[in-house]
Amino acid sequence: MATSLTDAKLASTSDRREYYARLNGYNAAPLWEALGRLVTHQPQPACVPAIWRYAEMRPLLIEAGSLITAQEAERRVLVLENPAIPGMSKATDTLYAGLQLVLPGETAPNHRHSASALRFVIESEQGYTAVDGEKTTMHPGDFVITPRWTYHDHGNSGISPVIWMDVLDIPLVNFLCASFAERYESETQPLTRPEGDSFLRYGHNLLPIDYAGSNLNSPVFGYPWSRTRETLEGLQRNGPSHSCHGFKARFINPATGGYAMATIGTFVQLLPGGFAGQTYRSTESTIFCVVEGTGESRVGQDVLRWAPHDIFIVPSWTPVSHKSDGEAVLFSASDRPVQQAFGLWREQEGE
Repeated sequence: MATSLTDAKLASTSDRREYYARLNGYNAAPLWEALGRLVTHQPQPACVPAIWRYAEMRPLLIEAGSLITAQEAERRVLVLENPAIPGMSKATDTLYAGLQLVLPGETAPNHRHSASALRFVIESEQGYTAVDGEKTTMHPGDFVITPRWTYHDHGNSGISPVIWMDVLDIPLVNFLCASFAERYESETQPLTRPEGDSFLRYGHNLLPIDYAGSNLNSPVFGYPWSRTRETLEGLQRNGPSHSCHGFKARFINPATGGYAMATIGTFVQLLPGGFAGQTYRSTESTIFCVVEGTGESRVGQDVLRWAPHDIFIVPSWTPVSHKSDGEAVLFSASDRPVQQAFGLWREQEGE
């Protein structure tokens, strides 16, 4: 006789456990026991709000310079690990972040990998990155990209340390089991194009007549801070400011109008003096780096007080509001392009 629904509801806990144990032997499991954690009512990020204060991190990074060479380390970086997921080399659930040091006279060996990378420059007098045959001299505030599977090396021709923030999509690439990497045959790559060539060709609202690029990443490797700051000042003059973001802009691929990088969205925003932004949240996980000024950000229930070069995290769907003392500028990177490509991205302004 068929078992009724009422009889099924009355099945004992021990009966269910015995049934689940048998399912396990067939590499199967009951969905109804996992549905709540698989299909959540809203995002459940593993990462939490966190901040790394540059005044504390810089001495530790300089100390690393006395313990290991750039050649031995390949990349002398302090990984910024989210405190909720230690040992995972993740700043957020989807993005890696670190602080990299290149001392005077050093080079970081030439290599390439599946992961896409960006550098946001904090300190540099004559630091440089070379990407696929073109050298880019780095200045504080510059944003430099290393598209996936492009050879790149770094160096420091100056007399003072070069420090930048790295952000990579390593967690995304590794989740998809798509990571590859290889070293170049020599420490540095031959330079085949003059410095500034990519910006000359693609960074002035013009494209070469025969340009037929289909790469999702920008053909411009370096976005100079001088031009970024000039744009922010112009936006502020022309107004009005956004109630949540102040004056915020997105770095783009000038050939397509899309994001500068296929998997990492990059943004910069100016907060006027005394700005008190409304609450905002979105599904993207975001890494902020303070470029200028002081202030604070309420992230969920945490109030993160920040100063120049501090780095902080806003997890997915966590409310955030920014306040500035005087004028302040924030750079940020997130996984928004991936979410938008799959139709998953969502935002909410206000309470």
